[in-house]
Amino acid sequence: MDFIDEIKSFAKSIPDLSSKISTEEGTKNALIMPFIRLLGYDVFNPNEVNPEYIADVGTKKGEKVDYAIMRDNEPILLIECKPVSSDLSKEHASQLFRYFTVTPVRVGILTNGIIYQFFTDLDSPNKMDEKPFLEINLLEIKDPLIEELKKFTKQSYNVDELDSYASQLKYTREIINILKSEFNSPSEELVKFFATKVYPGRLTHQAKEKFTIFAKNALSQFLIEKIQERLKSAMESEERKNISPDSPEIDTTSLEEEVITTDEEIHAYNIIKAILHEIVNPNRVTIRDAKSYCPILFDNNNRKPICRFNFNTRQKTVSVFDNDERDGIKIPINDLNEIFNLSTHFKNVVNEYLKNS
Repeated sequence: MDFIDEIKSFAKSIPDLSSKISTEEGTKNALIMPFIRLLGYDVFNPNEVNPEYIADVGTKKGEKVDYAIMRDNEPILLIECKPVSSDLSKEHASQLFRYFTVTPVRVGILTNGIIYQFFTDLDSPNKMDEKPFLEINLLEIKDPLIEELKKFTKQSYNVDELDSYASQLKYTREIINILKSEFNSPSEELVKFFATKVYPGRLTHQAKEKFTIFAKNALSQFLIEKIQERLKSAMESEERKNISPDSPEIDTTSLEEEVITTDEEIHAYNIIKAILHEIVNPNRVTIRDAKSYCPILFDNNNRKPICRFNFNTRQKTVSVFDNDERDGIKIPINDLNEIFNLSTHFKNVVNEYLKNS
């Protein structure tokens, strides 16, 4: 198995392992040491992995870091461990902060065996940043993050390149968080920016309220259009691959007469794919329209519904399936953009399918 497959395989075992441990020592043995081994370090060789590494802090002598990853007798990574049940917090990070200032290490890792937070000193030399530049949750692992994690393996870790990729990760992540916030609730600054570009009148309180709605709708529409462009390009590419000169033409006339997929349903379907593209390949999200409702399925499997649209009635509804409801829970909507408010439901059900696959 390659590194990505090894990490994913290990991640699948975590729910079972974590249910059987509660102490910090148990977390180290069952979760953290295997993870360090996956990074390529020999956990039984103190020249590579030094447990209880002594890092004297000020007048405090004998302060110990849980693990120090060593190279040429010098620590290159510090790992501070907490029990699997712990919520990692600033209080937990403060201990790592103290160790960071008295060692030559450029990266400190805070973990509870499931979440790994990577810190460095981008903001001020030799002083650990308050925010991690990389955070990985093994229960919600994504391929791009595994690629970033790969840079910390024994074979790949290069401290000379740290500033470059750490700053890119940190600030890209912070910008993405800002964009997510702006998509959900456009700030006054952003609303003013857009309004002054397109609205010649005075920006009264009433006009500002309207432009807040306009901005939110425009941002959502922009995202949907970009996703549609990429999906269309991908589908056209796939069609070119699959179509041969000898392929017979398929007569779809009878099908079209029975079931008509409306523009609204297609638009809503693309919203679902836009929401789920963060956790799964959009090609695995499929639409299979029916006469009475329009289901969105995972892997085109009618036993794996993501949601159902019912837009043929006076009150449009979206049925969600993340609470073991066989027929789904119908949620009324008045505008297709309200589908974004149901993102958690769609992600929950798809994550459940991924977990059981």
